[in-house]
Amino acid sequence: MIYSMTGYGKSVLQLPTKKITIELKSLNSKNLDLNARMPSIYREKELAIRKILADKLERGKVDFSIYVEATAEDTSTQINTPVVKQYIAQLKNVVDGDDIDFLKMAVRFPDALNTVREEIDEDEWKTIEGEINTAINDLINHRLDEGKVLEQDFNNRVVSIENILEQVVAMDPERVEGVRERLLKGVQELREKYDENRFEQELVYYIEKFDITEEKVRLKNHLNYFIESINSKDSNGKKLGFISQEMGREINTIGSKSNYAPMQQLVVQMKDELEKIKEQLLNVL
Repeated sequence: MIYSMTGYGKSVLQLPTKKITIELKSLNSKNLDLNARMPSIYREKELAIRKILADKLERGKVDFSIYVEATAEDTSTQINTPVVKQYIAQLKNVVDGDDIDFLKMAVRFPDALNTVREEIDEDEWKTIEGEINTAINDLINHRLDEGKVLEQDFNNRVVSIENILEQVVAMDPERVEGVRERLLKGVQELREKYDENRFEQELVYYIEKFDITEEKVRLKNHLNYFIESINSKDSNGKKLGFISQEMGREINTIGSKSNYAPMQQLVVQMKDELEKIKEQLLNVL
């Protein structure tokens, strides 16, 4: 089971005087990169929110937002009546005019409005915290759905590499015989006498030097381990990345040892499939 780092979660909470919308967006990142946006009243809870997100989301570039929309008469701003009356009285001493006009001017002056700092209601916060967890679970489910798509793609590409590897195995005797014939032809073209026994000894040494049996076995093991890791309980993109590096090392060694154009073409195909796997692994949690 693997999870993508890409996901989206949302939860909406309707309270008596306001509607609260919680949104989470996640993209791939090597570590947890968290950006939190929320009204100032909830800032004191930011550290607690970050801890919840870090524990449940682990990795990814995460945008967390709380939006508050007032749905009833609930305001923390009040008119400072004594100050406004004093402004109006002073304006009347300066010039004659209508009280309404004086009021319009007075409320624009400093200290005409008082903003009372809101305090968090702990019972309300517990409800909000529950909705935050709902949004997180929504995002995790989205990640799981995206992970299933990635898992299918990985399985297909691993099968493709396995099929190409089987072609490499089937081609190996042909390659060895081709190398033998090429060396023998080269020696015969020298038109010099040579010791056939010595030639066979050198040929065996040469072929052993370019033997790819170990690489084929190790690559097969890495492919099996990759599938086992995908099917394990935990999603570990970094572990899969390490396995893919080992796969690449064996494929590259087969290519450098093959010394046979048809086999090198198959190696290029395996490399192409592996590069696509590595590209997709950047999205795995």
